[in-house]
Amino acid sequence: MSRSISLYKQLANHKLFNKSVKFGLKRIKLALELLDHPEKKLKNVITVIGESGKFTTLFSLKSFIEANNQIVTAHISPSLKDIRERFYMGEKYLTHEEIEKTIKQIEKLKIPLTVFECLTLVYIINASKINADYNIQETGALWRLDSNNVHDFPKLQICTNINKQHLNFLKRKTLDEVIKEDVGFLSNYTDIYIGKQSTSVLKKIKMHLKNNTSKKIYPNTWKLTKKGSYYYYQDRKFKIKLNTKNVYSKGMFENVCLAIKVALDLNIDKKIIQKTLPLLSFEGRFQYLTKGKIKEKLNRNEIIMIDGAHATADAQNLAAYLKNLKISKYGIWAMTKNKEPDLFIKQFKGVFKKVVTMPIENEINSVSTNKLYKVAVKNKFKVEKSNNFSEALKKISSKEKKLIVCFGSLYNCGNILNKN
Repeated sequence: MSRSISLYKQLANHKLFNKSVKFGLKRIKLALELLDHPEKKLKNVITVIGESGKFTTLFSLKSFIEANNQIVTAHISPSLKDIRERFYMGEKYLTHEEIEKTIKQIEKLKIPLTVFECLTLVYIINASKINADYNIQETGALWRLDSNNVHDFPKLQICTNINKQHLNFLKRKTLDEVIKEDVGFLSNYTDIYIGKQSTSVLKKIKMHLKNNTSKKIYPNTWKLTKKGSYYYYQDRKFKIKLNTKNVYSKGMFENVCLAIKVALDLNIDKKIIQKTLPLLSFEGRFQYLTKGKIKEKLNRNEIIMIDGAHATADAQNLAAYLKNLKISKYGIWAMTKNKEPDLFIKQFKGVFKKVVTMPIENEINSVSTNKLYKVAVKNKFKVEKSNNFSEALKKISSKEKKLIVCFGSLYNCGNILNKN
């Protein structure tokens, strides 16, 4: 863990690399040219775009491909516990030594990159050395000027749920801008999969893709159904029972269905998908901590879960799940800046008996516990402040049977996982 923090600090303090978000493709394309175009060595590139559900869709698809005895690399963002999580190289992650060696190679180019561009290059350089069957890249934010947008002919482009999550990066800060940035610049030479959307967003997506010559697969070509207590994936040819053990919310099931649709179209057998479904679990997303140091500190009748939900749409999904649980619920809330804390916390009205606010450890963009406290008070929550996670836990833990939910930030989820 200390090695991971050291590498992040090295990047953050580097004279060449800018930690702030600075969109654009000129810098990374120049770097790729000087590196003799390693991106052109990646075959069957799949890009995953959108505001919510990217990781669960990517991870599910990766799992189905690997279960089909094919090799896949993956670039994800952000990492939770360790920088290595960003760089999956077919059955293993890059080591700290390999990451550091690649950063030194990038340094020699003397191109002033952003940290995220540098991380993208670390992935591309190393993935180019592996003859993988598929290479999956998750965008950081938006698509048009994201540093992953360097492939002329991707195999597939998958767009998950689009919502207002990345408004802070845009001039007019409207949902229409987000939609245009995400789908208005997709390739004309690929297959485009559009995940579950609100009716108004889907209508605008179709408008932007009207003149796109790619094959377009919209979410009306499959559906998520429920019979009794079980969910099912269903299209014209297949019906698959979603016999998952660690997938809980409707939103997550929609993401799994999107990945199933893509996997079936990649000719992965239905039986392979069915065998893989029970093995799916997503760190930091509706994750129950069933063992570890934190779990051991709690009373026997206390359950704890973490979820990185930080957009309003994510909050709605989490709140809908929690409302169906017949147990007292308490929240530990942390959040990074440039989100919408007021709209976010509103979704949990009537869900939590009490919320404790806290700052995110080692995160300069953390919203202060005082600000979150004031937002919660304004929205008439029973709320307390804390200075750290241990203090927050102490303010909640008791002999009462309850579910403790740590929510609002993937970065905070990573910190909690490391403490556990």
